[in-house]
Amino acid sequence: MSIFSEVPQAPPVAVFKLSADFREDGHPQKVNLGVGAYRTDECQPWVLPVVKKVERLIVEDGSLNHEYLPILGLPEFRSASSKVALGDESTAIKENRVGGVQALGGTGALRIGAEFLRRWYNGVNNTATPIYVSAPTWENHNSVFADAGFKDIRPYHYWDAANRGLDLAGLLDDLERRSLFVFFDSAYQGFASGDLDKDAWAIRYFVSEGFELFVAQSFSKNFGLYNERVGNLTVVARDGENLSRTLSQMEKIVRTTWSNPPSQGARIVSKTLNCPELFAEWKGNVKTMADRVLLMRDQLKAKLQAQGTPGTWDHITQQIGMFSFTGLNRECGDKFSHTHTHTHLHTHTHTHTHMLASGLLGLSFKG
Repeated sequence: MSIFSEVPQAPPVAVFKLSADFREDGHPQKVNLGVGAYRTDECQPWVLPVVKKVERLIVEDGSLNHEYLPILGLPEFRSASSKVALGDESTAIKENRVGGVQALGGTGALRIGAEFLRRWYNGVNNTATPIYVSAPTWENHNSVFADAGFKDIRPYHYWDAANRGLDLAGLLDDLERRSLFVFFDSAYQGFASGDLDKDAWAIRYFVSEGFELFVAQSFSKNFGLYNERVGNLTVVARDGENLSRTLSQMEKIVRTTWSNPPSQGARIVSKTLNCPELFAEWKGNVKTMADRVLLMRDQLKAKLQAQGTPGTWDHITQQIGMFSFTGLNRECGDKFSHTHTHTHLHTHTHTHTHMLASGLLGLSFKG
């Protein structure tokens, strides 16, 4: 008998199973409505022009090598990443109370932050400390904090099902006056409006109000560096002394997690963010992607209305970002499947339109 005989079969990760099924579908008119990556009008991945340019610069730079980076990551990447999140004129940066940890994508940044909070939030072990997560949220949020050891993960109101939008009153009612520590997940900066500064408004507002906080940043989407795993955990502390002690403990966590981060993706992002000309070009590339997603929203809404689809579809253009939360559930998906022969919500009979059971709709497909 194998020592692995009692290991249970884990369910597949829904979004990656969806992509696998899509790849195996041989139909010429197949479409993946759950893809979490930007696509062109031809439904192809897009390597940002600025990324191609910087990759050539790196290849031609004879001073670079493959030596280990510092445990916390490439310093010029970390500082530039925090500046993108907090702004050039951030008082916190000027007061030397902002630091960063290079991480394996946004998920890695979340995990390092979660591990630190579980061990050191208010100076004690915090397995029983409540963690508030929006409902609905990205499925990995709950898993990351649970795997870090938190036992009490609570939802807070976020989704207004009737209007298919933000339940601001419910959110404030759940979270006001609880003395919570704020942890932002910034996975799509630039994709909401096409403007990096507008998309970071909430983060910068909290910093301006004097809050200590974490920001998990991902450059997978806004640089198109999905498989390079480029992330940063920005730490805003009360003062430089608290920042130094916090980073010293995060260094210990990184050492036993991945020990040392990869350099290639971080170099691409760092060189881009630290060169004014490349930075300007990158912002233009981000706006190109964001504008196309906005156009897809407009086109999808117009086609649904033109076909007389029951209900209101204003939420498609009122929501922002790469995805639309349609509010469809499995039952709706069954009905959708029965009336549209080649369309289904994922987990049902294999057909040619692939969509997540949550009703989350990717908006980078061709309209």
